Amino acid sequence: MEYAPGISQLAGLLADPGRAAMLWALMDGSARPAGELGLIAGLSASSTSGHLARLAEGGLLAVETHGRNRYYRLATPEIGVAIEALAAASDASRPPRRLVPASRTAPAQLRHARTCYDHLAGELAVALLSRMTNAGWLEPQQQQLSLSVQGERALAELGVDIDGARRKRRRFACTCPDWSERKPHLGGALGAALLDAMLAHRWIERTPESRALRVTPAGTREFARLAL
Repeated sequence: MEYAPGISQLAGLLADPGRAAMLWALMDGSARPAGELGLIAGLSASSTSGHLARLAEGGLLAVETHGRNRYYRLATPEIGVAIEALAAASDASRPPRRLVPASRTAPAQLRHARTCYDHLAGELAVALLSRMTNAGWLEPQQQQLSLSVQGERALAELGVDIDGARRKRRRFACTCPDWSERKPHLGGALGAALLDAMLAHRWIERTPESRALRVTPAGTREFARLAL
């Protein structure tokens, strides 16, 4: 049999609705306790414990201990990218007669701007990637993206920590499929650094109830300047 790198194992871990719900709840990059994840997934305490153990043993979750409490988060950014890609593929695989674009069914705020693990997703992110590629800041190379000299200068002016992104042990810049827009947004270490800069400048703010991000008045002005 031709080597397939853990695909069946990963698929088995994601196949259970309860485990999938807990993983989806961690797509904002947060670390949550078992009790909270169990409530989100509608599972008993014993079932939650068993599912979380399987996810941790399978390498999808990392466990952090704070005193007597244990918190769970996605083990790597790549897992968040994979889950977002599966969400996009799930919508695309529905029969045409039943297909309703996710952009029409998802809440408007979540659709416009949200986190995809540690980077920006939604309409704003898709428009931003399109703007950066059209301006020659980023050059597509299959799923990878290369940063031009012009792009490096422009992003540095926006306060993006490009050197810090390059030091990360992960892909520097890549496309990530957006499940609501059916188009790619910017992922990788550069995508995370861009989101960090936007949050630091208070162009966008996190919302406590979901992965949705709120664009501030300052952000509205800045994105208008960028023709978004």
